[in-house]
Amino acid sequence: MRQTRVAVVGSANMDLVATAGALPRPGETVLGSDFVMVPGGKGANQAVAAVRAGASCAFLGAIGSDAFGVTLRARITAAGVDTGHLRVVYGASGVALVMVSADGENAILVTPGANAAFTGLTEGELTAVRDADVLVAQLEIPVATVTEAALAARAAGTRVILNAAPARHVPAELLAAVDLLVVNENEARTLTGAGRDDPGALLTLVPRAVLTLGGEGAWYVERDAAPVHVPAVRVDVVDSTAAGDAFTAALAVAWGEGRDLRAAVHWAAAAGAACVRRLGASVALPSRAEIDQLYAPPA
Repeated sequence: MRQTRVAVVGSANMDLVATAGALPRPGETVLGSDFVMVPGGKGANQAVAAVRAGASCAFLGAIGSDAFGVTLRARITAAGVDTGHLRVVYGASGVALVMVSADGENAILVTPGANAAFTGLTEGELTAVRDADVLVAQLEIPVATVTEAALAARAAGTRVILNAAPARHVPAELLAAVDLLVVNENEARTLTGAGRDDPGALLTLVPRAVLTLGGEGAWYVERDAAPVHVPAVRVDVVDSTAAGDAFTAALAVAWGEGRDLRAAVHWAAAAGAACVRRLGASVALPSRAEIDQLYAPPA
């Protein structure tokens, strides 16, 4: 099997992760237990996750000129991601403040920093997109940059997966270039006004979509076919922060390898489950062997 070539266009943040028995309510201070500082951001997470799932991956994004930026580049590169196109922008890197409760729920505040300055793709960056089998993008960087990358991918025959997170308006020009949309229920409602009761509403926007529902699994829908429910893989949850990133990256890798998309969604569900068993986004992202261990092929 030929190794899938993935290009990820997206964000890189330093994640400051703290755990406590329960998340604080507005105005409340709680005492935490553990703290870790790990590279994160949906783009960087999905790039690292793609490599661990068995792909080669080029990451296109921006980091700051601060100490966090130095650490981000070093850690993402050490994970095996091609960071030759990673820009350095004068000023602060993106930072995510992550609070995780005892049951694995999280609350996250992100300051974009250098990610907000990632605009106007260079010819070298566009070449990396065109050379990939699959482009993966999210919405933590300027939407104009995501649109530029998606249009270049579409013109070159590169498949486009858009993880439309965080929830926000997506322009029609971008949606027209998307082959597969990945959203959670809140993101689906933002885009269509419909949630888990009508996953097919996403097909008014794109030809294929996955609606993720956490512990309730996911729906895979495509035009002219019946919706398919993929159950979640049951594991003990420690931290759900990067589960969606592991899911999206594994889906891209499996699709690039030529798997049927139904089977690819099942494999992605195993990746998401493997991820939630450890604390810290990039630390928790699973290896291919860990995904295979939990994978149950569709009946």
